[in-house]
Amino acid sequence: MKIAVVGTGYVGLVTGTCFAETGNTVTCIDIDKEKVKKLQSGVITIYEPGLEVLFERNIKQNRLHFTTDLQEGIKDAKIIFLALPTPPGEDGSADLKYILKVADDLGPLLNAYTVIIDKSTVPVGTADKVRERIAKNAKVEFDVVSNPEFLREGVAVEDFMKPDRVVLGTTSPKAKHVMETLYGPFLRQGNPLIFMDERSAELTKYAANSFLATKISFMNEIANLCELVGADVDAVRKGVGTDSRIGKRFLFPGIGYGGSCFPKDVQALAKSSLDVKYDFKILNAVMEVNQTQKLRLLPKIKAFFNGDLKGKTIAFWGLSFKPHTDDIREAPALYNIEELLNEGVTIKAHDPEAMPNVKRILKDKIQYFDNPYDAAQDADAIFIATEWPEFRTPDFEKLSSIVKSKVIFDGRNLYDLNIMKELGFVYHSIGREAIQ
Repeated sequence: MKIAVVGTGYVGLVTGTCFAETGNTVTCIDIDKEKVKKLQSGVITIYEPGLEVLFERNIKQNRLHFTTDLQEGIKDAKIIFLALPTPPGEDGSADLKYILKVADDLGPLLNAYTVIIDKSTVPVGTADKVRERIAKNAKVEFDVVSNPEFLREGVAVEDFMKPDRVVLGTTSPKAKHVMETLYGPFLRQGNPLIFMDERSAELTKYAANSFLATKISFMNEIANLCELVGADVDAVRKGVGTDSRIGKRFLFPGIGYGGSCFPKDVQALAKSSLDVKYDFKILNAVMEVNQTQKLRLLPKIKAFFNGDLKGKTIAFWGLSFKPHTDDIREAPALYNIEELLNEGVTIKAHDPEAMPNVKRILKDKIQYFDNPYDAAQDADAIFIATEWPEFRTPDFEKLSSIVKSKVIFDGRNLYDLNIMKELGFVYHSIGREAIQ
């Protein structure tokens, strides 16, 4: 099939590339001329494991194309995906200006039956708004489908190629047939294609992400309680996670969630609830807990240094909000760095992928190093903010010889308490005994 994808951000680029991989001809459209120029020349603009191989292969096979021209990009397309940003407004609501602008532009350009698909995470009722805006100027039949994405950064290609399920919001038999054909190659193992109305599909995405965020915040509250009562959160997590009604995932405590989805989606669902005069108390608590949790280690750092941090050097291992991505949106590392800079601390940082993005924001306010040991050289403490695999089994003997103080503040609970004790490190983590 001929497919157009409007937007070449994280969702749009993964979506377009993966559909091209199953033999479709895909044109991705973006107004950012520099980005499109890079993509046309074969330079991928996001970091996502496994994507580059598919990207290069489908450009070579002439199945994946890029343009800044909407009319050119949608020419002969039977399916048009809208993968555009929906940034949060000051009140937490999702800003639909980009989606609705494209909807306005699409109407007069359609010349045959087309399925327009909302791939972005959007509030309930967005499909109705998009349909209304396109219909103002459209002279042909079209359908608007809600198809929320459930891609996890770091494993997005696998999630797209082998989805747990595909959620589709449409009541149009014609659109259903098109979508069944489109997604058939991805569901050969029998995972479900779930049809529902558009509003239910739109709410499903927010409900899923908000529930996962709730699990994380709940476990962080349990971790904080563990520290007060002398329990070990690792033991509690295992005891809870083996209950089949609860499951093992999203129960790891830490310094809060970040990224492009959870913070924005929880906020947007809470705002949508307020718009219909419903006080979603759990979501308000989730947001409050997460904001506090991001800075959970700061009081421990201040206490260790007797309240005087000025002139201290702290090495940050990890800057991205999670491993296997360069995404730093709402990353807990940045919140902690900001607070520590205000206290007069020198920050030396290493991250395998996210340093260029941080440099664009913080510039020379912190120091950047190509490996974790250079960052740790002469540091008064190490702060682990992201659970990159390379941080899990470091050379502790080497580390001991280069740091000024053998002190680790671990926001991701990477290390065994007994090993830290044997190695003689002062070690503070989340929801576990402090090794002094």
